[in-house]
Amino acid sequence: MSQSRQFEFSEDRETGNLVVKQFSTGNVLTVVNTFTEMFPMWYMRFLVTAENYKWALNSARAVVGFGTSIIMSPAECGIEALVPADKTPDGRPGILIQIYHSDRFLLKAQFLSRIGQCVLTCPTTAVFDSLTKTKRRVKAGKSLAYFGDGFQTRDRVFDRDVWRIPVMEGEFIIEESFGIMKGVAGGMFLILAENWKSGLEAAERAVRAIRKVKGVVMPFPGGICRSGSKVGSMKYKLKASTNHFFCPTLKRVVEKSMIPENVNSVYEIVINGVNLDSIKKALGVGIKAAIEVPGVVQITSANYGGKLGPYNLYLKEALASVGL
Repeated sequence: MSQSRQFEFSEDRETGNLVVKQFSTGNVLTVVNTFTEMFPMWYMRFLVTAENYKWALNSARAVVGFGTSIIMSPAECGIEALVPADKTPDGRPGILIQIYHSDRFLLKAQFLSRIGQCVLTCPTTAVFDSLTKTKRRVKAGKSLAYFGDGFQTRDRVFDRDVWRIPVMEGEFIIEESFGIMKGVAGGMFLILAENWKSGLEAAERAVRAIRKVKGVVMPFPGGICRSGSKVGSMKYKLKASTNHFFCPTLKRVVEKSMIPENVNSVYEIVINGVNLDSIKKALGVGIKAAIEVPGVVQITSANYGGKLGPYNLYLKEALASVGL
C-alpha cells in the first residue's frame, strides 16, 4: 500500500488492479491492470503565427477541423500549445499544431490542403516548421508558392528559407520545407463514471492536465470522445463500429459487458505524440487528474490483445511515470 497527499493506493493481488481511495471524499475507484495499444504514424509539427492569438487560433482551429480519427477523417490533427511571441521566428504569437497520417505522401497532401485553405486564407498569418533538425523534408512552401502565379519570391528571413506569396492583404510567408517524422498514435484511457456529469468533469480535468505536456495532441473535440470504437463490425461491412462492451445502455444486453453495475457513462481520451515517453507522461497526468473527481468508478483502456499496434503501455506504468 502506498499514499500520496490525495490518494491511498493498494493492489488487488488477484487481478493486479490498483484500488484508489480519495482522501477528500472517501470515494474508492479502480485503475484496471490493462494496457493501451499504440501504433506508429507519420506526423508534421508546425507553427502558425499571426498579429495576435485571436487570428492564430482562428487559423489553427480551421486547420485541425475534421481531424479526429483516421477511421473516417482524412488525417488526425490537434493543437499542441500556444507559443509566446518571444519564442517564434517572427516575434508574433503562435499556435503549435500537429498533423498525423499512416501514409507520408497522403500526410503531405493533407498538410498542403489545410495550409492552403486555412492558413493562407486567414488574416495576418504565417507558417513555420517546428521540426527543423529532421532530415526527411517536405517541400510544402515551394508547392504552395505557385499560388503566387509567378509573382512569388524566395527569400531568407528570420534565419529561415521562406517563400513570399502576394495576397490581397500584403504577403503570406511560408517556410520552404517542413520536417516529417514517425510519431506514435492511439494512446488512450477510458473514464467510467456513475453519471455523465462526473465523467465529463473528470475528462475535462484530464484534458487540462494533458495540455500542459509537451509533444502531444488530443484530436477529438475538446480532447474528449464519447463514441469509442472497436475494429470492424459484427453486422455490417465497416472498418470500425461502436465499442458495445463499453456502452452503458447495453450492459444488460451484450455478453461480457465491461460496464460495472454502478457505471452509466464512459468517456475516452485519445492521445497522439511525438514519442512514447510523451504519451506515457500525458496518460499519467491525465489519469491522475481524472481520479480526483468523485463519481469516477474505474479507469481502464480498450485494446485488442496487442494486435492493433506494436506499442503497449500499461496504465500503472503511466501513473508511475508521474510519481503515483
